[in-house]
Amino acid sequence: METPLRSTERPDALKGVRTNIVQSIRAFRVSDLQEAATALGQHFLYANLATAQSKQDVLDMIAQQFTFPSHFGKNFDALYDCMTDPLHKSGPQPGFIVVLEHIPANGKFDKEAREQLLDIFRDTADYWADRKVPFRCFYSFP
Repeated sequence: METPLRSTERPDALKGVRTNIVQSIRAFRVSDLQEAATALGQHFLYANLATAQSKQDVLDMIAQQFTFPSHFGKNFDALYDCMTDPLHKSGPQPGFIVVLEHIPANGKFDKEAREQLLDIFRDTADYWADRKVPFRCFYSFP
């Protein structure tokens, strides 16, 4: 029988990765990140945004793939709210590994929109860091 990881141990996939960070997925594989989340007993949130073209598409796809409530406001403020407050109020959290794959890079979702999206996740990482809860977000562009 395998011995489960203690919360202080990190799976190899997360070796050298700070506990509260937003960074490019680069050499990480989604399956390894998912396994790491399972091993650590953390939430794994994955959104494949390959078909998104606009801010609304991105928000709709994140809401659907993260299973946000139907009352989700579909704006960046609501995204931050869904990633923080209700989860915090629901009780102690074990941590999060989030993957945003294929964030669009086009005229309808330009560099400014991408930075705003990533800023929401950076702010979310800070929120959870203040509560001593690991929050790692990995992203990629097409």
